[in-house]
Amino acid sequence: MKIRVYYEDTDAAGVVYHSNYLNYMERARTEYLREQGISVAAMASDGAVFPVVRMEIDFKAPARHDDLLEVTTIPVMVGGSSFTLRQQVLRCSENQLLVQAEVTLACVSPALKARRIPSELRELLAQGIVA
Repeated sequence: MKIRVYYEDTDAAGVVYHSNYLNYMERARTEYLREQGISVAAMASDGAVFPVVRMEIDFKAPARHDDLLEVTTIPVMVGGSSFTLRQQVLRCSENQLLVQAEVTLACVSPALKARRIPSELRELLAQGIVA
């Protein structure tokens, strides 16, 4: 997913404020699923929501105002009620890695009780797993 860095995304030094990468990655996760035919909103209506329960992030280099970024999303693990995705943020002009994260999401009911990942999503994630 491509994202343009706007002035509002930056801090006083003109670089992307660290928490904005979380927003970029959230959007990319949703779009990754949408491209695979999975609607996060429809899953929520069916009683399955996916909060982030763990995130490990490495900041490699800063993005700056007006950069065009590419955010990639790749499944790396799927369990009974959780899954982990590897996400990277790259600067398109140089294909330079800026941020890398491993994000674990749990499948829970609207009442926040753990539940199994719906089979359609589990199968999709399992097909895309990389080492």
